[in-house]
Amino acid sequence: MAYTYESAVPWGRSFDEYVDMFRLTGAELHLRILGCADGPAAFNSEMAERGRFVVSCDPLYQFSRSQIRTRIDETYTNIIEQTYQNLDMFVWTRIRSVDELGRMRRSSMAHFLNDYDRGKKEGRYVPGELPHLPFAPQTFDLALCSHFLFLYSPILSMSFHLEAVAAMCSVAPDVRIFPLLTYDGERSPYVETVITTMQAAGRTVRIEPVTYEFQRGGNQMLRILSS
Repeated sequence: MAYTYESAVPWGRSFDEYVDMFRLTGAELHLRILGCADGPAAFNSEMAERGRFVVSCDPLYQFSRSQIRTRIDETYTNIIEQTYQNLDMFVWTRIRSVDELGRMRRSSMAHFLNDYDRGKKEGRYVPGELPHLPFAPQTFDLALCSHFLFLYSPILSMSFHLEAVAAMCSVAPDVRIFPLLTYDGERSPYVETVITTMQAAGRTVRIEPVTYEFQRGGNQMLRILSS
């Protein structure tokens, strides 16, 4: 059985997961970082606790904290149920069970919600969506996209991916996208075209291994560097 989604769903990951997904070094955590389509991830809020400033951009941030919490509650059970139906698509080592997965995601999303109002006032949560990022060129040193591009390939077009990646490259010289798999656990059919298109634009593109693997085979990120 495969997953079924009509749109992207709010599902938050933690600081530690971001560090491992994107191979972030201690020095890189001090850079100007943009998280694209971060949703209710806790990376921003946990970075703020460490005295660091990250900007997250997502259409979810046009809504209030209570509205986001409602949306999380509405989708949470469905995601967990679909995970139970697709157990063999995941590596159950770092996260040992669906129940533990649920607790981890709830904890990360609660961390985000507790920080949300303050973060919006500080300019850390910016309403906006790919491919139309509301930032000037080269505003950031590093742009990250976790579990959106490539993951939702079954419902997002190739042209959307190309425009979104180009938008990320316009605001940061170092772009990292994780994973390269769709939510059905298959390699996105868009990966190679994105690579060749970005190379044709004069950028250096690499597929790099990472230590994080929850989706089986999902242990690589795409890294795009502008000269």
